[in-house]
Amino acid sequence: MTEKARPSWLQTVRTVAWSLIGIRNSSKHGQDQRALRPLPLIFTALGATLLFVLALLGLVHWIA
Repeated sequence: MTEKARPSWLQTVRTVAWSLIGIRNSSKHGQDQRALRPLPLIFTALGATLLFVLALLGLVHWIA
């Protein structure tokens, strides 16, 4: 019985960042789909989205 290696947190963050930008090679996307687990991916995406929204709000507050 072989156990697959767990992906690192950095790999999950990198995948989420590429997804938010909208640029991803299809072969890399397939590799990520097979390697990454859904729950950490969802939490990382929610955290990245929250940070992006807070950065935009901070920028608007700083400019206005």
